Amino acid sequence: MQNDKILLFIPAYNCEKQIVRVLDQLGPAEMAFISKVIVVNNRSTDNTEQAVLDFMHAHANLPITLLRNRENYGLGGSHKVAFKYAIEHGYDYVMVLHGDDQGSISDFIPVLGKGYYRKHDCILGARFMRGSKLEGYSTIRTIGNIVYNFLFAFVTERRIYDLGSGLNMYSVDMLKSKFYEKFPDNLMFNYLMILAAQYYGHDIKFYPISWREDDQVSNVRMASQAVKVLGMLKDYYSDPSVIEGDYRERIVDSYEADPI
Repeated sequence: MQNDKILLFIPAYNCEKQIVRVLDQLGPAEMAFISKVIVVNNRSTDNTEQAVLDFMHAHANLPITLLRNRENYGLGGSHKVAFKYAIEHGYDYVMVLHGDDQGSISDFIPVLGKGYYRKHDCILGARFMRGSKLEGYSTIRTIGNIVYNFLFAFVTERRIYDLGSGLNMYSVDMLKSKFYEKFPDNLMFNYLMILAAQYYGHDIKFYPISWREDDQVSNVRMASQAVKVLGMLKDYYSDPSVIEGDYRERIVDSYEADPI
C-alpha cells in the first residue's frame, strides 16, 4: 500500500449501459492504490445517475462520490470540475477513466505498483504505440489518429502516441496553476493538454493500453473536429503563446458540481 492520495475521476455522460461495467473494474487490486472515486455526471439525460447510485448502494464499502455538474460543461469542463476537486481536497494525483467502458484501469496497475507515475507530471494512456491493444476500432479512425499524432509530434518536437485516450494520470502539483482553465470544454480539451505540455515544459510519458469499442455511442463529430484541430495546431505552430488565450465557446466563471 502506497501513501500517495490518488483520486480516480470517472466522467459520465449518457452511459447508463456502460458505467456499471466501469465501476465493476474497481476490484481489490485497483482500490489498493485509489483513495477516492468521483463519478462526475455531466447532466446525463438517461439513467446514468441512477445506475451509479444503485451501484453505490450495493457496494457501500467503496469510497465513491457521485457529483452532478450544475450545467452541461462538456468533457473538458468535467475535467476542470475534477481537477478543482483534487486540488481543494489535497490529493496528490488524479487518474481519469472514461465512464463508457472503452478503457481498462487494470492497464495502469504496473504504473501504480512500481510508482512509475511519480517520475513524470502525467502518464497518458496510448492506444497507438507498441504494446497497445485495439478492439473494434475502425481502420480509418486508426489511420486518422496516427496521422494527427505525427502532426502534433512535428509541432511539439516530441513523440506523440495518443492525443486523448480515456485513461490518464496527472500530478496535482502540475494542475495547481490552472493553466487549463481556458481550454475547450469539449472533446478537444486533451489536445490542448498535449500542446500545453510542450509550452509549459511538463514531463509527459505515454503508456500502452487496451481499448475497445462495442456498444458505446461516440460524441465525436469527426470531420468538423478534424478541421478545428488543424486550425488550432496551425495557430499554435505560428505563435505558441496563443495557448494562453481563451478557447471556450462559452465563458464559465466557475465549474461547479454538487454531490448527489
